[in-house]
Amino acid sequence: MLYVHVYGKLRRFARDKDPQSESVIELDSRPGDTVRAVVERIGIPLADLGLNLFVDGRYADLTRPAEVGARIGLFPDDMQLLYKWYFRAKKADDAR
Repeated sequence: MLYVHVYGKLRRFARDKDPQSESVIELDSRPGDTVRAVVERIGIPLADLGLNLFVDGRYADLTRPAEVGARIGLFPDDMQLLYKWYFRAKKADDAR
């Protein structure tokens, strides 16, 4: 299972769209899942997705693997975090 937390305008893809609660999409994990594959499976247009992506609390990019039990945080393009330049995205080939 994967737990995808969506924020801002991305809440429209979750069952619970209430901004006062958590909007979490639960998906079955698939072998070889990446953040991009999960985003595409949910149906989120890449144009709506911001650069601030997180997997298990770590800044990530679309190539990052999404392993069983992962908590993925997705922010829209209109909710960019200013401190993103201080973090290096973990890519698929980075060691943990």
